[in-house]
Amino acid sequence: MIYTQPFHPGSIQHNRFLVTGGAGFIGSNIVEYLITHGAEKVTVLDNLSTGFEVNIQPYLGLPNFVFIKGDICDFDSCQKAAQGVQHVFHQAALGSVPRSVKDPITTNKVNVDGFLNILVAARDQGVKRLVYASSSSVYGDQPDSPKIESIIGNALSPYAVTKRTNELYANVFAETYGIEVIGLRYFNIFGPRQSPTGEYAAAIPLFMDALLCQKSAFINGDGLQSRDFTFVANAVQANIKAMFTKQGGAIGQVYNIAVGEKKSIKDLYFLLQGFAQSQQEPIYRENRKGDIRDSLASIEKAEKLLGYAPTHKLEAGLRITFDWFKSVYYPHK
Repeated sequence: MIYTQPFHPGSIQHNRFLVTGGAGFIGSNIVEYLITHGAEKVTVLDNLSTGFEVNIQPYLGLPNFVFIKGDICDFDSCQKAAQGVQHVFHQAALGSVPRSVKDPITTNKVNVDGFLNILVAARDQGVKRLVYASSSSVYGDQPDSPKIESIIGNALSPYAVTKRTNELYANVFAETYGIEVIGLRYFNIFGPRQSPTGEYAAAIPLFMDALLCQKSAFINGDGLQSRDFTFVANAVQANIKAMFTKQGGAIGQVYNIAVGEKKSIKDLYFLLQGFAQSQQEPIYRENRKGDIRDSLASIEKAEKLLGYAPTHKLEAGLRITFDWFKSVYYPHK
């Protein structure tokens, strides 16, 4: 990705940032944006459990970039990383609904205890604003579509519980300590640097990997469940605009970050099948526990209060992602 279009007002050349999970998928895209636009200092805190050093390799050795290999579950590491920082993008987390169903204790430790460590560090170090990643999973069994921020349902997974807990903690810290916080409820973010490896890899990189290897990919259930797939450049835009908004009513809120369009998993697969010029058919298997059936976002609140305006719809984002994925993992195909 090349983030040449500025989403922030003025200059960020005198701003110092911390990106937790900055070696991960979304975090490294935020780092790329900040470095591209000349941030005074960008610090990454990442334990590389789900992130990869290769994602930040181009920045190692730059005078305005610092990488701390550390864990958000370690309070001292959080305090160290937040020293001298004005702005925090909190992206570090253990994602995946199935992972949380299998191991709720570790998911809670990272996503709740780790988040609390970052909040306290931000308070202690005088951080100006913290923008954190929440999730569409907080809507749970709420049946209305599209989803609006003020109406949520019962959580369907431990992961959803942790993200809702993050929102509650953020509100308390804003009220109690006066920290400026903004939460972003991501809807199925995808794009370059999203890994196809590991037990809990997401659908899009798994589909691309299977199609390029002429293997069959698995689709859970009937494939008619739908998602509001959101290209990572849209998520980066939302983070930057949330960090720099001057609209008072925008602070202390949570926002849906999506495109406002839905696509079934089955249709997504066949769209990628066309990109890959493959004839491989998917294999259908049982539904996963904790998954939401359909997910479509209203993005009106983010548009109104943050000036958020998605630049990439699904097909355009998929084409960029597919071409990147093929060039990195299968350059000779």
